[in-house]
Amino acid sequence: MPYSPERIPQDQVVERLTQDFEVASARRTVRAFSSDPVPQEAIQTAIRIAGTAPSGAHRQPWTFVAISDPEVKRQIREKAEEEEKDFYERRAPQDWLDALAPLGTDFHKSHLTDAPWLIVVFRHDYELGPNKERIKNYYMTESVGIAVGFLIQALHRAGLATLTHTPAPMTFLREICQRPENEKPFVLLPVGYPAPDCHVPDLQRKPLEEIAVFL
Repeated sequence: MPYSPERIPQDQVVERLTQDFEVASARRTVRAFSSDPVPQEAIQTAIRIAGTAPSGAHRQPWTFVAISDPEVKRQIREKAEEEEKDFYERRAPQDWLDALAPLGTDFHKSHLTDAPWLIVVFRHDYELGPNKERIKNYYMTESVGIAVGFLIQALHRAGLATLTHTPAPMTFLREICQRPENEKPFVLLPVGYPAPDCHVPDLQRKPLEEIAVFL
């Protein structure tokens, strides 16, 4: 099929990207969520945006499970806190705990029940053919990571906050969400509006000269 996207005049390219940067730069990870509702259509549209991400061999190796049911969220929080408590108290090396200290995190995960939505993203390690044979996927981690980036920015641009949460291990998410064996939990995203009294750490992002090289 022909591909003919809008050609932006060169004098507008930097201006548009600068505007996009200002929006993106304002995004912060949030751990205090309002319980104010978010319409399901908004979540559906954000997931559709995520689904436009490029993927290895165009296999689109992802499933997005969006959860608003309070009971399911309660189950996820209970299991996540169980795993996180073990992590903080027994499994995490001291240097990791030191790195997390400025963020003020611990095993209490109230955001998992406070946020109106949880989105669990699953990576397809392989697909199942009509005769249950395994069909190989390619670059699954990279593909799903790009899709999650699309999702986070789409939600942010709509005025919604997120938190990238990866409890370890995450097998319980597959069980609670009733997903098949070929799908592996990749990330858990609470989604909603920040709480009225929300505060975030005063952190700075690396400047351009520390993250880019031009040859």
